[in-house]
Amino acid sequence: MLPFAGNVERDEIRQTWLAAWHKVRDRHPLSPLEAMLADVLAVHPEYHALLEDPAALAGEWRPAGIQANPFLHLGLHLALREAIAADRPPGLREISGRLHGFLGDAHAAEHRLMDCLAETIWEAARAGIPPDESAFLERACRVLSSSAGKDR
Repeated sequence: MLPFAGNVERDEIRQTWLAAWHKVRDRHPLSPLEAMLADVLAVHPEYHALLEDPAALAGEWRPAGIQANPFLHLGLHLALREAIAADRPPGLREISGRLHGFLGDAHAAEHRLMDCLAETIWEAARAGIPPDESAFLERACRVLSSSAGKDR
């Protein structure tokens, strides 16, 4: 099963991101979870100003909107990193490493795999079923194959 936040409320998740950012900014010690969040935030300086704004908790970002939901984007990074660390589905860690090697950029590789994860989650939500790990892995394999083909 792919990692998800469970029944945690939207504002609670957002508050966790804001609190981690404030601890990073103020150079306070971080919990293990906050350290993982800080790693994701470090590669997204475009969101730092947003994290300074308490009104960000109430922000609404819709799929049809111009601006993507930054909390969804950050959360996909975190979920993907956890899935890679757990190698779940089996083979994901190897695909991720190979994709990173082909692209030469870990962040770009994550973004390609996040698209696979987002599509898998969207399909599951639309059908009202749990996410399909094999479908996610198939998408990741296609991304890897298309990236490998560009370097030949």
